Amino acid sequence: MECGNTSGYAYLAGSIAEPMTTHHDDWIIPDWDAPLTARALITTRNGGVSSAPYGSMNLGDHVGDQPDAVERNRAILRLSLPAEPKWLRQVHGTRVVDACSSDANPEADASVARVKHCVCAVITADCLPVLFCNDAGTVVAAAHAGWRGLVSGVLERSVQAMGVQPSSIMAYLGPAIGPHAFEVGDEVREAFMAHAMAAQTAFVPHGTGKWLADIYLLARQRLETLGVNRIYGGGFCTHTNAARFFSYRRDGATGRMASLIWLSDET
Repeated sequence: MECGNTSGYAYLAGSIAEPMTTHHDDWIIPDWDAPLTARALITTRNGGVSSAPYGSMNLGDHVGDQPDAVERNRAILRLSLPAEPKWLRQVHGTRVVDACSSDANPEADASVARVKHCVCAVITADCLPVLFCNDAGTVVAAAHAGWRGLVSGVLERSVQAMGVQPSSIMAYLGPAIGPHAFEVGDEVREAFMAHAMAAQTAFVPHGTGKWLADIYLLARQRLETLGVNRIYGGGFCTHTNAARFFSYRRDGATGRMASLIWLSDET
């Protein structure tokens, strides 16, 4: 079945069985050493029905896109998932919620799941999505780490919420704005350095009072400090790859991609 075909959505929407593999060829399956019980998927801007400037796989319902197009895109995505994702109202904070809770669209920037088929999800268009799982394949999490959430501790809160030893956790860094495109001011650099002086290595001068920030390195530093040393991904740039990724900094009016993780029936 083609990913753009939503004919199977009504049937699958009430099912808790593992879905058919229907994801678009351009979407990302994380390359990491996660156990079989942890399944993950990251969408790109391709494979949906939205029109410019949201073309085509926009999953954000707050960016000005037609609601029907967003609903259809979410239906397409749903074909690759065991259940409806726990969509969040992201506010660049540090709150972590249970992906299996009944609270619809909670205000949070991360979610955690210990029950099969509960899908953690974050949406991004330059900010860093981070997926987590433990070696035993019993708990997963997803975090939205823009620079504000990152400096405030969203990754620390996510690891804490997983409730397992950090050394048993691995992380995957999804598509975000790259180190050659992420220009920030002095205040951003100072905020990170106030937490740890080692953060200065993630900033390169870029004019008076301006810096190029490596959000991937900043995230790695935070995770390694926690004891999460197996870190994968981090080789994308949403800003420079316009054919594949949405970028708020590049385009302003644009869509959102989703990074998702859940526990499956695999053994």
